[in-house]
Amino acid sequence: MSQAAVRDAVPGRQIQIHDPTLRDGQHAVRHNLGPEQLRAYLRAADAASIPVVEVGHGNGLAASSLQVGRARLSDDEMLSIARETLTNSKLGVLMFPGWATTQDIKNAIAYEVDLVRIATHCTEANVAERHLGFLRDEGVEAHGILLMTHMASPDQLAEECARLVGFGASGVGILDSSGHFLPVDVTERIRAIRAAVDVPVMFHGHNNLGMAVANSIAAAEAGADILDACARGFGAGAGNTQLEVLVPVLERLGFRTGIDLYRLLDASDIARRELMSAPPTIDSISIVSGLAGVFSGFKKPVLDISEREGVDPRDVFFELGRRQAVAGQEDLIVEVALALRAARNGGSHDGQ
Repeated sequence: MSQAAVRDAVPGRQIQIHDPTLRDGQHAVRHNLGPEQLRAYLRAADAASIPVVEVGHGNGLAASSLQVGRARLSDDEMLSIARETLTNSKLGVLMFPGWATTQDIKNAIAYEVDLVRIATHCTEANVAERHLGFLRDEGVEAHGILLMTHMASPDQLAEECARLVGFGASGVGILDSSGHFLPVDVTERIRAIRAAVDVPVMFHGHNNLGMAVANSIAAAEAGADILDACARGFGAGAGNTQLEVLVPVLERLGFRTGIDLYRLLDASDIARRELMSAPPTIDSISIVSGLAGVFSGFKKPVLDISEREGVDPRDVFFELGRRQAVAGQEDLIVEVALALRAARNGGSHDGQ
């Protein structure tokens, strides 16, 4: 590990918290958050001095679609509400090349977003080159983040992150998109990335195996500068790292976040009351999703399609994991369910 990595791994330094409750949490409610729900949580997060609040469709800019779900509000509506409400916290957005285009980024810039994250599959950083270069030229802070990172080795992730920095990213990060990691997995990856780049490094955990907070702490201790977390863990499946738990744990360990604890707890109560019918739980399907290494956002469609086709959703998840399915490949769920039904019925798709 480099001298910079050793320095950054020492407790007592600042950890910046990014809060995607109003973006990643949308997965849990089929992207159906309304204007008053957004305003209520934005006011509370802003009062708690959460550094960055991310807003949007669960899959980011321009993702509202039949394939991954129509959002109740347009990007323009969500960005307008956030820009009007936030006075202390910065405004962040996410985009996936393929869903969104440079024009969608320009539209977000018109709302004076402070941070744009460009997300790609863990071994495909090259598809972010054009978007990161555009944001660099526009003078907008841009981070490159890698998804489904259990599918790549620490060295591969370090190489991809270095590539993102070369394209213009002012920060890089990794998502445990399926909640598959244990702390040792996170430590190895963050250390490798920290040694390869001189920009802030982020970790985003999912809670399928109940390890999201522990994994986030492992990331901080390995040198991560930014941690993602959502109020009450709001998110797809078993949810994300629980924000109001992570912050005081970090503070107990000697890290500094700059977040007002009481107001953070108030924000979590507002999120529970206003945003969700129930907090995320680790159920049997979430565990299987984590073990199989399948994106948590597949939970609802897997359950729906498995029930329709009369197959075991656990089998669907393990087969999706074997095929290394990623977000955006929801149509593969139908293919897998039909194949499992056919195998059960002796090879006939119609059961005859």
